Amino acid sequence: MQRAILARHAESERNAAGTIGGDPPLSDGGRSQAAVLAGRLPRIDLAVTTGRRRTVETAELAAPDAPQLVLPDLAEIHFGGYEGGPIERYLEWAWSAGPEDPCPGDGESRAAAVRRFVRGWRTVLARPEATVLVVTHGLVVRYVLGAAAGAGPAQRVDGVPWAEPFTLERDKLERAVARLEAWVQNPSW
Repeated sequence: MQRAILARHAESERNAAGTIGGDPPLSDGGRSQAAVLAGRLPRIDLAVTTGRRRTVETAELAAPDAPQLVLPDLAEIHFGGYEGGPIERYLEWAWSAGPEDPCPGDGESRAAAVRRFVRGWRTVLARPEATVLVVTHGLVVRYVLGAAAGAGPAQRVDGVPWAEPFTLERDKLERAVARLEAWVQNPSW
């Protein structure tokens, strides 16, 4: 891989309703967002998705001619008991929890999620294709963009716009992944 183009999936029906998780299809607005993304992309050699319907649909609409690779390691955090509920309830918990605290109800901690994300990004970096589109989820994109800017994961992060492309050349993505990997050795806010 020489260049990765990261994008949060387009808006799903659950996102439009203000709830999180699950495997919903894109909303009508999301399909329009993915079509706009298609016009903003260079030639894509490989589209990576998480296997979740909203990432697959976004990739199919944005890069219809690119082969797809499913990497579950880049899927969103496991929300546990917050799955399917209002995003606000999850954020209230997340903004007070430590990085190694798992989401109540058999969920995943952010430190565990970052360990998984690092595995996924290492797989992307090992790909032979030159330009890789990675359609994933907001926290996955935000944490790697933050790391590329020199920051570790944070308790509170800014959202990522739907279907917005962010380009990282190989060396910048390698440094970002190394920063995330170092953070998980001693996670703290």
